[in-house]
Amino acid sequence: MKKLLKIFGIALLIIMIVIVIIISVLFIKGKMDEGKAYLTDEYYKDFKSDSMVEMKYSNRGDFETAYTEFDSDNQSIQKIRIWYPKELENTNKKYPMILVVNASSTRAVNYKPFFDRLASWGFIVVGNDDPQTGTGETASKTLDFVLSLGTESVLSDKINQENIAIIGYSQGGAGALAAVTKYENGKTYKTIFTGSAAYPLLATNMGWDYDISKIRIPYFMVAGTGKSDDAGVEDVTKEFAGVSPLKDMIEIYEKIPEDVAKIRARASGAEHEDMLERSDGYMTAWMLYQLYGDEEAKKAFVGEQAEILTNTNWQDIEKNQ
Repeated sequence: MKKLLKIFGIALLIIMIVIVIIISVLFIKGKMDEGKAYLTDEYYKDFKSDSMVEMKYSNRGDFETAYTEFDSDNQSIQKIRIWYPKELENTNKKYPMILVVNASSTRAVNYKPFFDRLASWGFIVVGNDDPQTGTGETASKTLDFVLSLGTESVLSDKINQENIAIIGYSQGGAGALAAVTKYENGKTYKTIFTGSAAYPLLATNMGWDYDISKIRIPYFMVAGTGKSDDAGVEDVTKEFAGVSPLKDMIEIYEKIPEDVAKIRARASGAEHEDMLERSDGYMTAWMLYQLYGDEEAKKAFVGEQAEILTNTNWQDIEKNQ
């Protein structure tokens, strides 16, 4: 028995070393391609859906956008990048804010079209250039920085601090969950969205642990059905199960109290790397529903006739609204 346990321990260690090596290679590649754009300016035009709400919110909104950036004295953050509705510069209105937590080896600079499209729906959208975000620390520091901007900034007194959200993909999903559950300013967030967030055991082994039982804000979680997200492994403690297996999504969903609005869903046929683009429409609709009270966006998620329930782009859906 002891021999079997030893063999199992060695095998698990080898698997985790391989994962670390892969992530390290991706990190090096990310350093080499630091300024590379990973999306075309009109990437969203390639998306197709027969569902009206999803299709509408996968496109650009009506707001003209603008951009500003700040150098950070934090070596991991490097730069804080902010996209916002241009009309903000000439109005006393306040706007909801969304903080985006990067996936492994990616930076906000690599996804400018994603940030810009989201800002066109009336959001202040904030990112940074940290390529390793899983602990949530740089997300927390970025939030503090932006909320402390003085009168010299165009964003001074323009952020609606009652309507701030956080989103993250892959490692960034774990980072977003950590930012909400492990840091004092995590109480600032009104809602969270994650795309293919690293499942708890993987996150813990990588040092990205989070406590899902502490989630007390509306949560929309998605992942793909492809093997990179769900390898179909029975015992995730013995084999690499993909980044975000259905079994773990179900367990995460069940640990969130029933009095908290929650949805889980998987994009049919999507691999891990597809999830940013595949979830754009409903992620945007969720943010408009949660931060603006958008009634049309709400139709995608609430009630027995919620659009997502009959949308063939999605499956394995569970919700409590």
